[in-house]
Amino acid sequence: MRAVTLHQLRLFAAVARHLSFAAAARELHLTQPAVSMQVRELEQSIGLPLFDRAGRRVSLTTPGEYFLVHARRMLAVLKDAEDTMAKMRGAKTGTLIVGMVTTAADFLPRMLAGFLREHPGVDVRLVIGNRRSLVELLHRNEVDLAVMGRPPRELDTRAEPFAAHPIALFASPAHPLARQAHIPPAALANERFIVREDGSGTRAAMEVFFREHQLRPHYAMEVASNEAVRHAVSAGLGIAFLSAHTVRQACALGELVTLDVEDLPIMRAWHVVQLQARTLSPAAEAFRYEMIELGERFLGELFPPITARDGRDARDGHDAPGARTRRAQRRGAPRRR
Repeated sequence: MRAVTLHQLRLFAAVARHLSFAAAARELHLTQPAVSMQVRELEQSIGLPLFDRAGRRVSLTTPGEYFLVHARRMLAVLKDAEDTMAKMRGAKTGTLIVGMVTTAADFLPRMLAGFLREHPGVDVRLVIGNRRSLVELLHRNEVDLAVMGRPPRELDTRAEPFAAHPIALFASPAHPLARQAHIPPAALANERFIVREDGSGTRAAMEVFFREHQLRPHYAMEVASNEAVRHAVSAGLGIAFLSAHTVRQACALGELVTLDVEDLPIMRAWHVVQLQARTLSPAAEAFRYEMIELGERFLGELFPPITARDGRDARDGHDAPGARTRRAQRRGAPRRR
């Protein structure tokens, strides 16, 4: 194995993560033949096949699964060494790897773009997945920072909140509940719900709400992206819990409305998360600091509160997420959980 290179290890880990040579090539800005050639050379150096290739389908062999564990360890140790040396140099260059849940796609790339304008020497890689996949990436030490709504309890992490994250219930404007006010949670029992996949933070928040209100609603459809949920709800296939940050434009265009359900929205917070044992590079430390210092204001400007009379959407007459709570606070009423 003397001929094995770090470049080959990075390519192998990328292919193993995506189970796709094409996706690995896109991530690393290489051609697919170049990735395939390097992986074959790695297999020849090891003397064992690392992948089973059946047409376009790729899967790890048993030797590949074992070798992946060691490859990830070597790459993580090298990344820690690079970050430690960069911190000692005080450098403003290097690689920043940020993981984010799909729900953060409406704001985090914009924050990163602003960060890169101030730090042009930093090379950023963005990894997108649901909450469960991000926890696995943190556990494997494959990301510097992760942005998610609900920090993992199963890992020793440092999780810092940086902005409010409301989760509300949305429907098509033609839905029978769309024009109703102060809907009791019990009225949702017979509704059809479009839900994210198991492992999504939005789905976890929804299921907590159902348990608290002793509801067992019908899951009509399970999809793996917020965009697919929005399209299904807009088409009238059901209603859905979604981050208010992902549907602002759809609501402004009249494609979706916020349902005025009691005890909603669910108020969560966005967190920036890192492993306690991980030494952050100067670039990662700078971005973490920027998120904590500027995140709340940035999201407030990107997703401004509805300014129509009494906090209600002028288009459909329904409260924006948080409007009912704000009115209660102005009247001195206790805030609902």
